[in-house]
Amino acid sequence: MATARQSELGDFLRSRRAKLTPKLAGVPVGRRRRTPGLRREEVAELAGIGVDWYIRLEQGRSVSPSATTIDALARALRLSKAEHAHLRALAKDGDRRPFVAEIVPPAIRRTVESLNQPAYVTGRRWDVLAWNAAAEDVFAFGRLPEGERNTLICMLTNPETRRLFAAGWGEEARRMVAQFRRTHDLWAGDPAFLDLLTRLRGGCPEFDAWWGTHDVGSSVAGRKTLSHPRRGRLRFEYASFQANDDPGLKLVIYTEIG
Repeated sequence: MATARQSELGDFLRSRRAKLTPKLAGVPVGRRRRTPGLRREEVAELAGIGVDWYIRLEQGRSVSPSATTIDALARALRLSKAEHAHLRALAKDGDRRPFVAEIVPPAIRRTVESLNQPAYVTGRRWDVLAWNAAAEDVFAFGRLPEGERNTLICMLTNPETRRLFAAGWGEEARRMVAQFRRTHDLWAGDPAFLDLLTRLRGGCPEFDAWWGTHDVGSSVAGRKTLSHPRRGRLRFEYASFQANDDPGLKLVIYTEIG
């Protein structure tokens, strides 16, 4: 029986195959195609693996592809660096312990609270676990019920956050969904993550379409422009940092750039 992670691996391969055109892959178009993208046998041939083996992977069946096979599939499917890393992670035997919310060490909490720039700490499920006064002024995490202090829930289901991001909401929300895909698939089937998906589907009409593309994004620094209800237009650079105490903790810091 396929595990949730193996099913996600199959879904990911299928979604990338559907997006890759024969021309881009260097495959003759040949006879008329009923669906876009490559055929399974074409991907298998490009990767140098058996068709039956590839079909088993797409079906999410219990197989253990080697690192060499995963790398060959990444080349065949023209995966980006982030997609390649995601495929490798999905192919590994995962930690099947139930998700437990992280605890922010006191030293990290004090460091966050001492910063003048907006800063907060999130966990693996993107729950907001600690933040400072500057972040409260911008994002108002403290005004939310504890169960809604999650950056995805805030971004996708909270009308005030949508207004805060104004015209840039759609692009930023979709980027966040693609980034979250990397984390979710490693915890696929866990009740805490299933509950989060249910809430996102129920609170954001756009979520299902974005989630269905199976896009995978990487966590990189960048810029955001916000429309604050009291302070007006705010422009920030932001960057995130992983905590040594617990790799599941991520510190996000915003620097105002005027």
